Amino acid sequence: MFYDFPMNKLKSIFKKDHMVKRILMSIFGVLICGIAVGFFKRAMFGVDPFQSLMAGLDCVIPINFGTLYVIVNVIMLLFSLIFDRHYIGLATFINLFLIGYIAEFSLKTLENFFPDLGIPGRAICLIIGILIICVASSFYMTADIGVSTYDAVALIISNTWKKGKFKYVRIITDVVCVILGVGLYFLSGGTIDGIGAVIGAGTVITAFFMGPLVDFFANKLAKPFLYGKSQAAK
Repeated sequence: MFYDFPMNKLKSIFKKDHMVKRILMSIFGVLICGIAVGFFKRAMFGVDPFQSLMAGLDCVIPINFGTLYVIVNVIMLLFSLIFDRHYIGLATFINLFLIGYIAEFSLKTLENFFPDLGIPGRAICLIIGILIICVASSFYMTADIGVSTYDAVALIISNTWKKGKFKYVRIITDVVCVILGVGLYFLSGGTIDGIGAVIGAGTVITAFFMGPLVDFFANKLAKPFLYGKSQAAK
């Protein structure tokens, strides 16, 4: 005879602290981030700071990019497990195993529908990518049931180690990623002609404005969605 789990207890688990909303926000945020990466790549104006670092590493480490992506994220996952496991959750593992495939699908879809984008079209893709990734990040960070391993680094420095507000710490970590990505690219023998694969206008914009924009959308969209407008304003 199977154990009869009380339905009232099950309902209370999901009602506690808006858990259903948190799960939906987490899944939505991570999946949309993957789509945003596709827009960045289609824009060809540089990638976001973490992808800039990954592009630089890809130039100097001779292994499949997908495998490299998982290895780097596992290293950052270990960092989070050591210093603050609070940030590891559902969103972390969705990000770790799925976001690369979602980004690839997003890019191929955009290439199929818009095969010949001019500068204006690429600029529109960049703007859409920046807005989407900031909104998406604000949702899964506010959900607080796990963030990407990269996001966890800035959150741990800011909230656990008390080294400054998140938006400023995020700017610093983003700038460090860009510097490392560009340095590794040139170290591998890269030329100015191909630098767009590592850095561009999109990289600079996200490095300096992603933190503040995520903070803005968290206060204006994510928190009101989770708690209601009256509670979010407190």
